[in-house]
Amino acid sequence: MKISSYQLYVILDRKCQRGRSFLETARAAIRGGADVIQLRDKELSAKELIRQGTPVRELTRQTEILFIVNDRLDVAVALQSDGVHLGQDDLPIDAAKRILGSKVLIGKSTHSLEQALEAEREGADYIGVGPVFATPTKPSYLPVGLELVKEVSERIKIPFVAIGGIEAGNIREVIGQGAVSVAVVRAVAGAENIEEAARQLKKEIHTCQLQSQAR
Repeated sequence: MKISSYQLYVILDRKCQRGRSFLETARAAIRGGADVIQLRDKELSAKELIRQGTPVRELTRQTEILFIVNDRLDVAVALQSDGVHLGQDDLPIDAAKRILGSKVLIGKSTHSLEQALEAEREGADYIGVGPVFATPTKPSYLPVGLELVKEVSERIKIPFVAIGGIEAGNIREVIGQGAVSVAVVRAVAGAENIEEAARQLKKEIHTCQLQSQAR
């Protein structure tokens, strides 16, 4: 189970889903080519997040799609997720590994090269780098820009996922700076046609990587 082989990481977030359920959004995103599904909600109780997340977990098992839970180790354990994604102020990585076991992936959000290097030293299996561009889902975070994507691609040995304001109109810039994987929220979960939005982003990633290899 290597996240380095995945390209399109789709985050489920009720605030962006136009009233659609987690399951409906995940099903369409997977049809469109999503490689990873992350379940994220800062407001739902653990009980409700588990209730709504259970059919999504069943779907990811059936389709062999990687399933990550954001922040909530209790929910990750209950849903037997493939991994958990932590923020800078969440539980330390070593503590999360003791709770979840060595087979569960641990991701960590980073917003600077120093944080990225520290997460690598701490034993993260992958990191999120961003927000690359300004995004309404994280209004309090200043965009880190494409330069950080480039720096991380040159300095970090573990896989990383670029995130934050990435969409069809700028994804080529992100891939051009060395990103292999991108994470999106609004660009897929908030799209009118989820499946088509995911498909177009995946196509852009493939095209950019083929062009890069041809140079």
